[in-house]
This record gives sequence, C-alpha cells and structure tokens, in this order.
Amino acid sequence: MSGRIGFGYDLHRLVEGRRLVLGGIEIPFSKGLAGHSDADVVLHSICDALLGAAALGDLGQHFPETDPRYVGISSAVLLDAVRAKIAERGFEIENVDVTILAEAPRLSPLLGAMRDRVATLLRISPDRVNIKAKTNEGVDAIGRGEAIAAYAVCVLRRLSE
Repeated sequence: MSGRIGFGYDLHRLVEGRRLVLGGIEIPFSKGLAGHSDADVVLHSICDALLGAAALGDLGQHFPETDPRYVGISSAVLLDAVRAKIAERGFEIENVDVTILAEAPRLSPLLGAMRDRVATLLRISPDRVNIKAKTNEGVDAIGRGEAIAAYAVCVLRRLSE
C-alpha cells in the first residue's frame, strides 16, 4: 500500500466570552478560542493535514474567514466537508494523529472522548485516531496560557488500492 502523508497545524488565542471546543467537544473552561468559526484547533489541524495529503490546499482556501457564511460555524461541519472532498478525490483515511499544546485546561481526561468524536466525524474506527496533549512548560504564548495549538498528521490511501 502506498500512502500520502499530510501535516496540519493551527493555533488560536484564548479569550474571555467564548466557549472552548477541542476535538469536536465542548470543554468546561473560563476561556475559549478566538476565531472566525468555533476555532477548534484540533479539527482545523486535521482538516489541513487531510487537505495537504490530498494536495487540495488548506482550510483557508476552502473556507475563507472573509466569507460571512462561516462566522461561528462548527468546525465539525468543516471537517465533514473536507472528508467529503478527499473522498471525491478517491482517498480514504488510514489514520490521524494529533498533538494538542495547552497549559490549561487539563485535557488528559477528555482525550478518549475527543478521539471518539473525531473518529465519528471522519467515519473511521477509533483505533485509527490518536490524540494526545502536551504542555509548553511555561514557555511562549501557549506556555503562558494565552493560546492553544494543535499539530496533526494523517495518512491517506487511494480507494482503488
């Protein structure tokens, strides 16, 4: 089997007055991520990894922040649209691996729920999704609790293989 690897990254600032959504689930926290959509950095990084592996550009090309249709949109809707785009190109998702960088809130108790939600959104088995969380040990904007970021990698394969 030959695979196509994609890499994605996203970062958003934490702000008052927004809900925090990560991996498609709402997280109880005093701040949320600023952004045009719900700013789910986990799903955004997965979208970019999938689009990259399929050579389809990036999230901003398909869903520009200048388009008012996407104000406040759930990133789950964006991920579903990306999943459909790569399927139309003849690809299926082999696996997805995500690393979230956040000082707070503590995410380890929520990683299983995120994994299950991402697997459901991608229509793949949870054993093909991995999500982990790390801190930045107090270094930079993430370490100071000003932002949350996520990195994602994926492998796609052609359906005809």
